[in-house]
Amino acid sequence: MPLRAKVASSVSRTAAALSRAAGRGDGSVIGGWIGLKIDPDLLAHLSAGRAIALISGTNGKTTTTRLAAAAVGVLGRVATNSFGANMPTGHTSALAKAGSTPYAVLEVDEHYLAQVLEATEPHVVALLNLSRDQLDRAKEVAMMAQLWRAALVKHPDVRVVANADDPMVVWAASPPPNHDHRIKPPHVTWFSAGQRWHDDSWVCPECGSTIQRSGEQWWCSGCPLRRPEPQWTVEDDGVVDPTGAWHKVKLQLPGKVNIGNAATALAVAAEFGVRPVDAVLQLGTVASVAGRYAQVERDGRNIRLLLAKNPASWLEAFDMADEAPTLLSINARDPDGLDTSWLFDVDFSPLRGRQVLITGDRAYDLAVRLDVNQVPFQHVRTFDEAVRTAPPGRLEVIANYTAFQDIRAELDRVN
Repeated sequence: MPLRAKVASSVSRTAAALSRAAGRGDGSVIGGWIGLKIDPDLLAHLSAGRAIALISGTNGKTTTTRLAAAAVGVLGRVATNSFGANMPTGHTSALAKAGSTPYAVLEVDEHYLAQVLEATEPHVVALLNLSRDQLDRAKEVAMMAQLWRAALVKHPDVRVVANADDPMVVWAASPPPNHDHRIKPPHVTWFSAGQRWHDDSWVCPECGSTIQRSGEQWWCSGCPLRRPEPQWTVEDDGVVDPTGAWHKVKLQLPGKVNIGNAATALAVAAEFGVRPVDAVLQLGTVASVAGRYAQVERDGRNIRLLLAKNPASWLEAFDMADEAPTLLSINARDPDGLDTSWLFDVDFSPLRGRQVLITGDRAYDLAVRLDVNQVPFQHVRTFDEAVRTAPPGRLEVIANYTAFQDIRAELDRVN
């Protein structure tokens, strides 16, 4: 690397280490921020010489990145932003900290995909899904799909692993009708992981007509856009690869959605030449992802932490959670998005019949939604009170970003 980049990388590592030592955080952002101030091209310099996979989407990025990093690890050392710092500062910090590695698997915030594509020149990009998220500051789903499509057109050599079940993703990964045919379109491998949330993809992004559905199939009623045939699919508790071979997936992570994330990880690893039979063994080594799915024993309660940040992810969280007492915690701080009206897009009826506790900065907003949904609940002011209120045994905790971090900090303090 140029001398300036070497200095920036060294300072980045030092700043991150000091942040960790001072207890100010894991250093996954501050190191990259300082490094990029010294050398704005540091991410590009650190990416050079590595085979890189980028993982982007509204939901499932962090888990899929962790699984894909484990799968690609069959080949050698892998740099990854395992704490979920998914913007260029986080990528820079992760690559600087890892040093020289042949591979990198990076989670990318969907708004930054074009910028990170340009800087890292990846071997493969995985597109998971698109749904509404933090609309008080983020883009509408169709606008996000347009940004992805425009970015991919500029990088025809990148290989794409994309979700065949999401019309917005399929449209983004497909070349536009006026595409210059002298430029080859991206090579796309399609996977099917199941798409339970449909409420952000009823309108065709190409022509504005309605999207029709029947079983797993979907198609536009007004233009040729339709579900492509996936090469990777989920079947029961395993994954079928492009040859038709079925691979049993044994995960420590809960829920069918994580079998889908595993399918994506296997497809990404295959783009690097990793055989599914080798990669699938590594997936079972992942027990927790940045605290998500972690289980903690406290006062006779087995507490499991689940992160849910938008309507689509709450739907999946309900599927993962056991039929047990459940604590819901909602904040509306800057990382969460300040608008909580999305709560009315979540169907909380699966919680009926179990003990439901609510807390967080915006617990009263959640209370109104549960009341409308006819879900009985009890308000508790603190996490400690929630633990005392729940009977011994499993306590499921479902929280959005900062509420999740607050609860993790409380558990870390006590334990």
